Amino acid sequence: MKILIAPDSFKGSLTAKEVATSIKRGIENVSKESVKTVSLPLADGGEGTMFNLVESTNGYIHNTLVSNPLGKEIKASYGITGDGTKAIIELASASGLQTLKDEELDPCITSTYGTGELILDALEKGIRSFIICLGGSATNDCGVGLLKAIGYQFFDKDGKEIDSGGASLSKLKMIDDSNIDKRIKQSEIQVAFDVTNPLVGKNGASNVFGPQKGASKKTVAILDKALFQFAKCVEKYNGKKVYNLKGGGAAGGTAAGLYGLLDVELKSGFEIVKETLDLNELFEKEKFDLVFTGEGKIDNQTAYGKTISGVVKLSKYYNVNTIAIVGSIENNLCELYNQGLTAAFSIVNAPMSLENSMKEAKHLIYYQSMQVFRLISNLKKV
Repeated sequence: MKILIAPDSFKGSLTAKEVATSIKRGIENVSKESVKTVSLPLADGGEGTMFNLVESTNGYIHNTLVSNPLGKEIKASYGITGDGTKAIIELASASGLQTLKDEELDPCITSTYGTGELILDALEKGIRSFIICLGGSATNDCGVGLLKAIGYQFFDKDGKEIDSGGASLSKLKMIDDSNIDKRIKQSEIQVAFDVTNPLVGKNGASNVFGPQKGASKKTVAILDKALFQFAKCVEKYNGKKVYNLKGGGAAGGTAAGLYGLLDVELKSGFEIVKETLDLNELFEKEKFDLVFTGEGKIDNQTAYGKTISGVVKLSKYYNVNTIAIVGSIENNLCELYNQGLTAAFSIVNAPMSLENSMKEAKHLIYYQSMQVFRLISNLKKV
C-alpha cells in the first residue's frame, strides 16, 4: 500500500514535518514492510508556509536584519527553494504579531516596511520570482509600508508623504511609482492568502482582524475608513477596484494593496503550494492508495481554503480516500465530507486540558494514527 502523509502544522505545538513524522511512525508500527509512505509537509499560505516549502523543496532559509512593525531592527528570515530561483517570504516574519509585545500592538501606526526589506534583500541575490505569504500580521496598512520599501511614494493633499500605519491612509491623496525599484517590474510575484475577507466593510480587514491587533471599536471604524480611502486612491490611480476583492483583507489589506499597485497573482495559499510542489504530478506518478492529512483544529470553516480542504479535494479528484488526524473537531463537517473527506479523528483520547494535549501532541498523533491504520489494515483482510 502506498500512502501520502500531507499534514499542516498543529499551530503552537508541532511543525507540519513533526506531524508527518508522528503519523508515519504510527502507520509503520502496524505494517512497515507492506507500506510505502511519502511525507510532504504542507500549509495554506499562512504562517508556516515558508518553512514547509523550504523543507519540501530541499531549500534553505536566509536570515537578515529588517525593521519590525514599529521600525525597530530585528532579525527576520525568508526561504529560497532548492533550485535557488524562488524566494518564499512570510509577512509574519518581519511584520507579524510575534514581533511585538502585546502592549506595543497598534494597527494605527504599525507598518509592513520590514517585509519590503526582505524582498529587497532577495532582489540583491538575483531572485526574480516570489511567493509572499500573508497571515499573522500586526499591521493594517494595506501593505503601504512594503510598497514604500520598494520605491512607491504616498502623498497627502499638501504633497507631503504620509506617515506609517493604517490610520495615516485616511490622508492619502496621491500615489507615485516613479522611484519604484526596476527589478520589481522584472519579477514574478504570487501572493498567497489564507482568508477570503474583502478589504473594507463589516467583514473587512479592520472589523474582523483589527481587534486582535490592538484596535478598539473606535479605532476599527477609523481604520476601515482609512482603508476605503486607500482603495479610492488606487481606483483613481489606475482604475483597479480593490474594495471587495476576495482575500483583499488578508494581512491588514496587504493583499489588496499589492494586487492594486503591482502586477501580482493573488491566489489561495493552498493553490500556490499545490502548484509549487506540483502535487498533481505527484499523485499521477505515485498512484497513492490512501492519504493522511491533519492540523490542529478542524471545523466548519476548514472547508474554505485550509490545507485539509485542499488535500481532500485533490485526493477525491484522484479517487483516493483521505483520513484527517486532528487536535480537535468542532461543529459540523458536512462540507468537508461533501468535498471528499473520508473521516476525521481527534488525537485526544482521554479527558485533558488543551495545554496537555498540545504538550503530548507528538505521542497522541502517533497513537491515533496507529489505531486508525490498524483498523484499515484489518478491514482490507476481511
